[in-house]
Amino acid sequence: MERLAALSVDLDEIGCYAAIHGLPPPSGDAARAIYRRAVPRFERLFDALGVPATFFVIGTDVDDENAHALRRLHAAGHELANHSLSHFYDLTRRDRATQDHEVREGGRRIEEATGAKVVGFRAPGYTITDSLFEVIEGAGYRYDSSVFPCPAYYGAKTAAIGAYALRARLGRGRASRSVVDDARVLSAPADPYRVGRPYWKRGSGLLELPIGVTRGARLPYIGTSVALSGPTGADLLTRQMLGRPLVSLELHGIDLSDADEDGLQALRAHQPDLRKTAAEKEAALRAAVSRLARAGYRFVTLAEAAQAFG
Repeated sequence: MERLAALSVDLDEIGCYAAIHGLPPPSGDAARAIYRRAVPRFERLFDALGVPATFFVIGTDVDDENAHALRRLHAAGHELANHSLSHFYDLTRRDRATQDHEVREGGRRIEEATGAKVVGFRAPGYTITDSLFEVIEGAGYRYDSSVFPCPAYYGAKTAAIGAYALRARLGRGRASRSVVDDARVLSAPADPYRVGRPYWKRGSGLLELPIGVTRGARLPYIGTSVALSGPTGADLLTRQMLGRPLVSLELHGIDLSDADEDGLQALRAHQPDLRKTAAEKEAALRAAVSRLARAGYRFVTLAEAAQAFG
């Protein structure tokens, strides 16, 4: 089978990062830095590289200004997918009616604003359950891309949430709104599979396109690890992905944000990827894409990957 590579970008606005770190929500221009500053950088980068991408959109962000940007992405050949209506980090702990509303209304807003058919879903914080899978499949989606079987990421996330909770109890800050998944997700397949019950086992359910992890040690192959590694490190990480039938590189808008240019200095102390400039991070992403291209991978949207593996 032909080897495929897919780049995806979660368009979490800056307020989502404030929530992770227990910080008050930003105001002014900085609050819209992802759509106003990072999205145009991604557009230029993907155009220069000649690759399509999948952008995961939060439904409540689809106002008139952002809808214009989304229509532009769609016209350029990129896929628009659903990242829920409200990006509740604890979506898996909400009742079934809320989950259903978050999935269906998030997709509806994207389709209404852009005319683009939405066929893919990604859960906030990569956190998913059997119940949420049932909701996604019931809403008619073709694929999900939320499962992240990465021990290093799971450990770091659990430790960070615990540290923020301790600070909150001591009156030194707010608790993080992020939550952790079931640890058994770490045993899930790292390549595309149809989910069973429980979802970390193979079955005959919805097609899952997992978040990228390297072969062997299952290190995180996501925007943060690639961008912070620099061009040489990004190339090394990408070499460890070669051989997978689908290399999925999941990015966030903040992976091409710039603390100084975008007015995000207050977040830099909490968000490691803001300690590098947008230009430095772009160089690392270019190195990763270049390695995949030289290895013969063909770049597709996640919807196209779902069609190939479905």
